[in-house]
Amino acid sequence: MKAIEIDGDQLVWADAPSPSLGKGEIRIRVKASAVNRADLAQRQGGYPPPPGASHILGLECSGVVEEVSDDVSSYSIGDEVCALLAGGGHAEEVVVPAVQALPIPQGLSFHQAAALPEVFATAYLNLFMEAGAAPGERILLHAGASGVGTAGIQLCRAFGNPVFVTAGADDKIERCIALGANGGSNRHSGSFADQVEGWTDGNGFDVILDPVGANYLEANIRSLAIEGRLVLIGLMGGASAELPMGSMLMKRLRVIGSTLRARPVAAKEVIMNELRDRVWPLIESGDIVPIVEEVIPIADTGRAHELIASDSTFGKVILAVD
Repeated sequence: MKAIEIDGDQLVWADAPSPSLGKGEIRIRVKASAVNRADLAQRQGGYPPPPGASHILGLECSGVVEEVSDDVSSYSIGDEVCALLAGGGHAEEVVVPAVQALPIPQGLSFHQAAALPEVFATAYLNLFMEAGAAPGERILLHAGASGVGTAGIQLCRAFGNPVFVTAGADDKIERCIALGANGGSNRHSGSFADQVEGWTDGNGFDVILDPVGANYLEANIRSLAIEGRLVLIGLMGGASAELPMGSMLMKRLRVIGSTLRARPVAAKEVIMNELRDRVWPLIESGDIVPIVEEVIPIADTGRAHELIASDSTFGKVILAVD
């Protein structure tokens, strides 16, 4: 098969060994994959794959099942699926535990389906499982124009949670509002924390989802309501900061660190089952839609990385395999 290989500073579409099929797994002939910031971090040596996972980039894909392990009964050869991966998606073939795959929602193309698994699993896991957001609770999403952000906005709208965002441009804020956000703040126009009182009637946010880290920690703590939860999913703004413990004690706050990629298969199965039961019907009804910025041929993955790094995208950048 062919796959994206890291060759110095270049990403090359080159020959690579086909992965072997193990128990509980399916082989997918990849039709499309997607680029996540985690791929950029792995390329730079900052986010290695978990033990046993493919070294090839790519945390999600869509395609057609072409081989099934003897102990798998949930899928058959020819089924069209999308899948959450620990790696290996930027290739012509990938093997994945069957429980990490879902049927492509009715009416979606392979390109659209490749925009679903990683970001909707991440947003759902952290907002509604880790943070336990209840209907009516107010939520703040940093990087609201990202893949996770655009997924989170739609989930919040669907599940009855007022949601506000931060992003890096006014037009991105406008697009987030059109997608379902109640309001937003351009990070280049001052601290979001200055607007929290007006957004929340002085109460603060019940949940904040943050991929930024250190740079936002103090403002996040200040912006949380009594018994609020901060879920930290990235360190784009640094890995070390002082924690205002007095505020945490007085407001009974929780800070939750969360990653998805290295979780065991059984944990990912639970997440994917939740998506199948609660989110997939909303996608098939059109209430939730995949947000795709651009589709790029997989041989030009380097340009896709440059596009993500430019911070100019809204939603997902998709790689077309054929």
